[in-house]
Order: sequence, then C-alpha cells, then structure tokens
Amino acid sequence: MDSNSQIEITESASQVPDFIRNSSSQRSVSPVQSIWSKTSGGRSIREVSFSELETKPVRHGSRGADSEAFSTSYKEINDDDARLIYINDPDRTDEKFEFAGNSIRTGKYSILTFLPRNLFEQFHRVAYIYFLVIAILNQLPQLAVFGRGASIMPLAFVLLVTAIKDGYEDYRRHRSDKIENSRLAWVLVNEQFQQIRWKDIRVGQIIKVSANETLPCDMVLLSTSDTTGVAYVQTTNLDGESNLKTRYAKQETQAKNPENEKISGLIKCEKPNRNIYGFQANMDIDGKRISLGPSNIILRGCELKNTEWAVGVAVYAGRETKAMLNNSGAPSKRSHLETRMNREIIFLSIFLVALCTIVSACHGVWLRRHKDELELMQFYRKKDYSGNEVEDYNYYGWGLEIFFVFLMSVIVFQIMIPISLYISMELVRVGQAFFMIQDNRMYDRASNSRFQCRALNINEDLGQIKYVFSDKTGTLTENKMEFKCASIGGIDYSNAQDSTEDGQIGNSVQGGGQVLRPKMKVKVDPELLDLSKRKHTDEGKHVCDFFIALAACNTIVPITVETSDPAVNLIDYQGESPDEQALVYAAAAYGFMLIERTSGHIVIDIHGERQRFNVLGLHEFDSDRKRMSVILGCPDKTVKVFVKGADTSMFSIINRSLHLNMLKVTETHLHTYSSKGLRTLVVGMRELSPSEFEQWQSSYELASTALMGRAALLRKVASNIENHLTILGASGIEDKLQQGVPEAIESLRTAGIKVWVLTGDKQETAISIGYSSKLLTSKMTQIVINNNSKDSCRKSLQDALLMWKKLTTDSNATPGGSRTGLNEVALIIDGTSLVYILDTDLEEQLFELASKCDVVLCCRVAPLQKARIVALIKNRTDDMTLAIGDGANDVSMIQMADVGIGISGQEGRQAVMASDFAMGQFRFLVPLLLVHGHWNYQRMSYMILYNFYRNAVFVLVLFWYVLFTSFTLTTAITDWSSVLFSVIYTSFPTIVVGILDKDLSRTSLMEHPQLYGAGQRQESYNRKLFWVTMLDTLWQSIASFFVPLLAYWGSDVDGSSLGDLWTLAVVIMVNIHLAMDVIRWYWITHAAIWGSIIATFICVMVIDVLPFLPGYWAFFHITKTALFWLCLLCIMIGALLPRFLIKVFVQYYKPTDIQIAREAEKFNTSRASQGAQIEMNEIFDSPRR
Repeated sequence: MDSNSQIEITESASQVPDFIRNSSSQRSVSPVQSIWSKTSGGRSIREVSFSELETKPVRHGSRGADSEAFSTSYKEINDDDARLIYINDPDRTDEKFEFAGNSIRTGKYSILTFLPRNLFEQFHRVAYIYFLVIAILNQLPQLAVFGRGASIMPLAFVLLVTAIKDGYEDYRRHRSDKIENSRLAWVLVNEQFQQIRWKDIRVGQIIKVSANETLPCDMVLLSTSDTTGVAYVQTTNLDGESNLKTRYAKQETQAKNPENEKISGLIKCEKPNRNIYGFQANMDIDGKRISLGPSNIILRGCELKNTEWAVGVAVYAGRETKAMLNNSGAPSKRSHLETRMNREIIFLSIFLVALCTIVSACHGVWLRRHKDELELMQFYRKKDYSGNEVEDYNYYGWGLEIFFVFLMSVIVFQIMIPISLYISMELVRVGQAFFMIQDNRMYDRASNSRFQCRALNINEDLGQIKYVFSDKTGTLTENKMEFKCASIGGIDYSNAQDSTEDGQIGNSVQGGGQVLRPKMKVKVDPELLDLSKRKHTDEGKHVCDFFIALAACNTIVPITVETSDPAVNLIDYQGESPDEQALVYAAAAYGFMLIERTSGHIVIDIHGERQRFNVLGLHEFDSDRKRMSVILGCPDKTVKVFVKGADTSMFSIINRSLHLNMLKVTETHLHTYSSKGLRTLVVGMRELSPSEFEQWQSSYELASTALMGRAALLRKVASNIENHLTILGASGIEDKLQQGVPEAIESLRTAGIKVWVLTGDKQETAISIGYSSKLLTSKMTQIVINNNSKDSCRKSLQDALLMWKKLTTDSNATPGGSRTGLNEVALIIDGTSLVYILDTDLEEQLFELASKCDVVLCCRVAPLQKARIVALIKNRTDDMTLAIGDGANDVSMIQMADVGIGISGQEGRQAVMASDFAMGQFRFLVPLLLVHGHWNYQRMSYMILYNFYRNAVFVLVLFWYVLFTSFTLTTAITDWSSVLFSVIYTSFPTIVVGILDKDLSRTSLMEHPQLYGAGQRQESYNRKLFWVTMLDTLWQSIASFFVPLLAYWGSDVDGSSLGDLWTLAVVIMVNIHLAMDVIRWYWITHAAIWGSIIATFICVMVIDVLPFLPGYWAFFHITKTALFWLCLLCIMIGALLPRFLIKVFVQYYKPTDIQIAREAEKFNTSRASQGAQIEMNEIFDSPRR
C-alpha cells in the first residue's frame, strides 16, 4: 500500500485555553503514566493551569475515502435511507424495520435444499446438460443403444463426486456456524447484565465486553473502563492487522452506568455496508445530538485489548455486520486455457454432428436400397406375422428411422465430448495447488506464511503471463520505515549516527527506579540532537515545534512492554501507518517521547520534562487533501494547528510571504531525498487566534452532525483551517527494498514479461526505486509525461510516439540492427496526466505508446486509476495480466487483472482476501511463474489435448464399425466397456501425469527465464496442435480398427470377441501413447499407466464372465489364439510408429527451446548448456491478436 497511509480516528475531550468555554474533564492514567505514580521520586508532569470550559466532545475528522473499493459509507444518506436504533429497546427497534438477528450462516445448503441446489449449480456447466440429455434419450425404447443403467453412470459418478465434496465443505461451515452462534455474551436484560447466546442478540440491546473477548456484533461504544472513554481493539480477525486501534465512547454516555440508570436514546445511522473503515451516524441522547464516526464503532470479530471492559449498543447484527458483508471469497475467474478449450469442444461437437449425419444419411440410403427386404429382415422385421393379423412391427417409416439413427449415433458417439475431462482438471488443479503450497522456496520465514492458493481454477494461467502490474510500497519494498534525515529551518540534517555509539544507550526517560525506552532505536544527527535541547533559541524553538508535530500529528498509541529487567520498560508505538510509527520513534530518539494518548490529551516527555497537550481537534488524512492536521492546546495557553502531508498538497497552503528562502531550500532538500528513494513529508504549523478557533469549532460541530454531505463539509472545514502555514521542515523516511527484488525483476524481464509499477509515491522516489530494483537502467530512454491539461497530454503522447518511431528507425539503420538492438524505452507518467487520458480519446494513444515500451512507471496514481491501467491492456489484447499488491488500495487492481496476487505484508489482509493467490515476498513471483506456472501450463495443455485424442480415437473405432454393420448402431464393444473407458480404463494415468510430470527441472527453468516464453507463445496448446492431434487420432483409429478386421476377415470370430480386442487395443495404445510423452517417471506414474492396462484386462474378463451380459466368455475365446496377441503388437507398431518418427524428426531438425534445454539436462555437459543458451529463440513481443 502506497505512501499516504490511512490514519485511525481520534476524538478530543477537552481541557482547553482560556478563550474556550469551560468544562470539567477527566484525565486518564495510562499504563505508562502509572509507572510514575508509583513513586514520589519520579519527575512530576508539568501541570498546566487551563480554564476549563464545556465544549461538545468532538470526533475529529473522517477517514478519507482512500480506497474506492470500500467507499460505500461515503455516499450521503438521507432520512429515508437511515437506520433507526432505539438504545436499550430492541422491541421498538424491530417494530418497523425487522433487522437481522445475530445468528450467522455461512453454509450454502440445508438438508432440504442440498440436492436441488447442488444439482442446479453443477448443471451450470453446459457439458453436463449435454450428457443428461444423452442419458434421457437412451431411456427411450426406440433409442436404447446402451443399457439404461450404464448410460447414466458416467454423469452420475461425476455429479456424486462433486456433491460429496460440496457436502463435506458445507458440513464444516455449518459446524463452524453452530460453534460461533452458541458463544456467550453479557447483555443488559431487565436492568442487569446476563449471559445469552450470540445468536439471540438483537439490534438495540446493550452489550458488555471484557478484556481479550471477541465482539459479538457491530456496536457503538457507550462507555469503557478508561475514564475518558478510550478502548483498544485488535482487528486481526477482520483485516489481518495486528496493531492496536483506538476507539472512543462519547463523553455524554461515558459516565452513564446502564445497571444503575436507564439509558435511552436514538441512533440514526447508515444502512449496512462493506466499508470496515467508514461509519456515519448521529445519536440523540439527553436532548443532545452527537455525531458518530468510525472511531465510535467496534466491529464484530475484533478483540478488546488493554481495556478492562467496554459497553456498547448493537447497531448491526448477524449477516448485516461489516465482517459478514465482507465474508466473500475472491472473485471467480475463468482460466484462459479453459476458455480456448471450449472453442475446441465446439469443433468436436461439429465433428460429432458430422459423424452422426454421415451415419444417418448412409442409413437412409441403405434403407432405400433394401426396402423390399425389410419385411422379414431380422433386425427390422417390418411386418409381424406372429398373430392372426399382420401388423407393422419395430419400424417407424423411412424418415423417422433416419431421425432415430441420428439420435442413436449421438448416444453411441457421446464420449467425443469428454465428461471426465472436467473432473480430471479439478483433481489436477488440486494436486498442483498442493505442491505449490508445500514449496519451501515460497515459504516466508519472517511472517511464517506459506503460499496460498485461493482460486484453484486458474493455476495454468500462471504460465502465460505477459504483463505484471506491481504496487511499490510493501510489495517491492518492506514497508518497514526508518527515519533517515530531516530538513528543518532550511538546514539539511542527514548525518545520522547510531545512538548507541560513544557509550550512549539511546534516549530514555528515567525516574523512581523505572526507565522508559522506545522499543525501536533510530540513528540521530548529533548536531540536530544538540540543537533540540536549546529551547530558548529561535533555532531550538523551530526544531522543538518540528518534533512536537512528529510526536503529536498522528494516531499512534503508546503501549508499555515489560522486559527481563524489571527496572526497564519499553514503549511500543502501535498504529496503522508504518510512516507514522517511524516519525514518532524518530521524535522519541531526539528527546520528544510520546508517553500517553487519550481522547482528549497527549503527554510528551520533552528531554525529561513531561508536558500535556490538549487535543482539541484532528482532521484525518484523506485522498483529496493528502494531509492531516491536529489542533493542540499547548502548555503556554496557545492553540496551534500542526499539519503534515505530501509536498504537492502542503506547498499550496504554506504562506510564501514568510521565509521564502527557507521554502526554496526545503524544496531542494525534498528533491534530493526523493532522488535517494526516500519517502517525504512536509510539516507546517500556525498559531490560531481565539476567533479563528471558535469559528473552526462551530463549523466543525455543524459539519460533524450533518447526515447529508458530512464528508464534503468536513473536508471544507479542514481546508479552511489548514492554510497560511509556516513551514517547519520536511522528513525523509527509507523504505528498503525487499530481499531479492532486483534479481526477481531482472528474471521476469528476461522471461519476456513486462513489469509495470503503479505507485502513489512522488515521481523522484519512484524513479529512484526503479533504478535500485533494476526496473530502470542507465541505457534506457525515458519518456516522462507530466501534464495538467488534456491538450498538453495529447501533445506529449504524440511526441513520445514520434520519438519511439525515430528510435526504431535508428536501430534498423544500424548495420546488423535487430529487435534486440533497439534502445529500451521506459514510460514515466503521473496520476494527474492519467486523469486527462483515461476514459477519453487519448486512451488509445496511451495504449499504443505503453505497449511499445519495455517499462512503465506510473506515479501518484489513485487506486481506481490502477485498475483502469490494468484494464487498458486487458481489454485490448489477449495477453495475460497479473497484478500484485499488499494493501487495500491494490484491491481494485488485483480484481481487475487475469491473475491477482496479494502480499501478506504490514498493511493487513485486504489484498490477500481479494486475491487469487497470496505469498509473503515479491521474489516468490519468480519460482511461482517461471517454475510452477510453466509446469502447470504445460501439464494442463497436454492433459486437455490427450483427453480429446483419447476419447476421439475410441469414438472413431465405433464409427468405423458402424460403417460395416449396415449403419444400424449395433456395437461390438460392450455397453459397460464404453462407459468405463473414460472413467476407469484411462482416467487415472492422465491425472497422475497432469500433477507430477515435469518437462524441465526447476534448475533449468530458473537459470533460463526465457524458457517461460513457451507459455506466452502458447506452444503447448494452440489450434495447429489441436488439428495435428486430430489427424494423429484419425490414423491411430484406422490402425486400431482395420488391423483386427483384416486379420479376422472371413473367420468365425463373433462381434463381441472383436469388441474385446478393439477395447484392449485402444486402452493399451492410448496408455503407451501417454508413456511416450512422459518426461519424469515416478513409481506412481508406472503404477498408474501399467496398472490401468492390467485393470482393463480384469474388467473385460469380469464383464465377459457375467452370463446376463452380452458377449459371455468372448474374451477367453479370442485370447487363446496367437493371432490375438499378434494383432495387439501390430496395432501398437502401426498406430504409434509414425508418431514416433515424426516426433524424432521434429526434435532433431526443428527443436523448440524446451527440447534444447531438455537435451542439455539429459547430457548435463557444459557444452550442451552453452549450446542451449545460444540456440534459444529471442523473446519478441507476441503479435496483437
């Protein structure tokens, strides 16, 4: 997730300067502060005397709609759309609206609905409907070719296996639901708290939660054990973030005890939505209207931490809670290979219709020729003479007979469409996923996370990726921020040194035998550290204000952590933003240690002197303003607003008439920091007059209580106070590259994959990271587009295209010039330019330019722009796209791409939950694509073609037999052999090879990334290969059928015996065909292939020993002759020898990269290895299709 991370919300309860109306407020004693109260020897807090006056407690700011994927809460609501909750009156609450109960149900089925609903879902596959129709047709007496039970068995088997799998998964969901619904919670019933089951909780009821308990529903906080209404929650179960979040009860309800006094009131809030970061409501209580926001609601699934108890009122329950509304899996995506496979299935369907048409037409001709013989012919017996009257018998006329024969042909040739292929693909994908998950080379020890396969249906797409769209922060970088340097008062302080040098132990606060020390150490600049202690000089005051801003302008929560030394405790700064954590740790290292935070004040230890600042207001960061601000009541009775944010938003609100030289120098320092790859923030401040503060306070209260237009009004209030600032300085924070990122990007680019980086960081930072990650090189020609109007964007795009054409011309003019001689081109474009380009007529020009560039770097882009950039390529080419990111702002991009990958990083699990695959490090993308992706694509491609071949050869044998039996659709092969052919005889070897076979070793694929191009070029599955396979199938069917026919021509061998011979010949042939293509042999591969042949012999024998089935003892009659075994041998040689010879010829004279690399592996010599590198095809951009 990129630069300007979203920030948690706080609220002020106020002790304020004299010009603010008086109120009494309570102080909280944090765990940090309690250390000081244990002894009188500790330094006391510097208490500041304020006039205390009543102000309405404020919930400061609203979380910015930074992620368009979760922007529901920011749609303005009106009275008709509002949800009314009567506090402590669930009956009245449900009287009008009938809100959902708190019982949850994640299971899909019930006992009554399982069978119809599961069948309905399975029959969404058109192939299943096809086989159902076939089975129904076979039940009709006129069309009964196979036994009625045998015809239904393949479809029933597939449906049963899938139903068992779905049923077991749903049983586990129901069991989990039952455990969840039966948990107990304390609920206010008859003015006292009683334990009831979670599923019985109703909206409007008051609930009490104790420390370390899980919240049963979404609740608005009423009071907590902390006197100022602060509660800490951990949202790991909701979004994966382990840092504590602060939530607040309003002061109007904090002092109320539900057991001693009746609480009543009305909450008017928005309807349930998926936005876990947004909440918009008002509460009417005791004649007052109070605004409620995201900081006042705690959500189901979160845990209460560091808070003894909290009391709240249920506002969303059961399926309407935000956790349940977000409880949807990754979006369903369909494999491109399966999409192309459907095209081939259409060809096979046309071929099937053609075969049936030929048979029915020939049958019609045959009927015309033999119309005089039909009356007594054994099969037809047109007339029945057995009774007193002569009747038509078993004959329906010439037209109907042709029609019936057509339908019967469809039944006999039905396996031309391989039903077993679908279940085989599912099983193979499960096996492939298992090996990907178990791959220790994709195990991240730092986060103890393995690779996750969340979408089983697109494994093979990993082998065909052409474009990778990557986030930067947290994806290419670690998202572990370290404060490096600062520009304060126009002076650059970059000479940071380890604070542990010269015997120092870093900054700490001591007193009464207790020592508080920040958990993380930061290198400090000695000159800046010395200057920060000179509070009475102008420079010292400027530095002091800068570090106060770093320590205060955030939502960090200080948590005390005990150590092995009882005299030493550590302060752990917890917060959602790694940037904020780094800044607060930096402030602590320079002597400005944040000790305590409540809803109304903060305590900062400034070089041993603890000072209390009243938090009068706080405006959250949002994507429009790109900054945040805090209004503090300072110890000197002044009120100041401190603002920090991106330079693009800060320089427009800084008073340029003051310190103009300092401003220019700071801009220079910022450019230098960005060039080093550092993340930058600008800090400003100004003092507020009493009238300014009162105007802001009244405007804020009006805005925060508005139900319509609240977000826009709050932004306007923030903008009015955030102006005419004095610049304090700027900070530079380093976000280090993850391990192996440069090598990973280099490997991906060598593989012919285009890597685009889409980041919210400023251009200089992104370019610097581009160089350090080897995305950009010094030899690249950079095209930079930074424009502020549509016309200038149009001109820049036209100029860039002309430049590219010129580079192409120059390259071609170079003697011996080739594609590899062309200068590499990098496009760098910012979000502002994309605003004028995307969704306009300029989009096509951008696509033309970007698709020609080797690297694209997009800076300052919003989340929705990321998705549009992915769509730019996805919607205009057939190239496969992959998006990878770690934060909520990457969700739309991940869902838009063909393959979405989430990084289990520092910013929660939103990206992981929306992804198809998840992993811990960017570098794992290399083995995932180049190794597993290649294997998966090669295996699945071969398996699909093999299934087409295997079933088609069997159908063609049946077809040839029909041509020699007067087109009557009688079959020599038994019904059960036809049914079992694709279910038992030949299916298991296909699955084993699809899971285990490897055309190349991991080492070869990693050493030669260009081998990945085979998938991009669709070498393993394309239309040409399909038709070559069909021609081979035609030849093998001819050999399989006619060798036995000619061998036994004129003999007395019956049709059933020949049918057994044809069955065994085809099964042996297709399994040997498979064995010829297997590269890596394992014991299970041998068992599957040769075991299937043995199993076929056994099944044929069993079928022929059953007297109630046709062909009794036929197998034993034919196998006792030598001719039977000679026929099998001749079939194998005649059918497979041409394939073998052509395969040898092609591999010898026109080898592919894969075959060359395989030979290098086989001989394992340096000469072969070098030859492989020399002979490999160059990676070109695949032509646009």
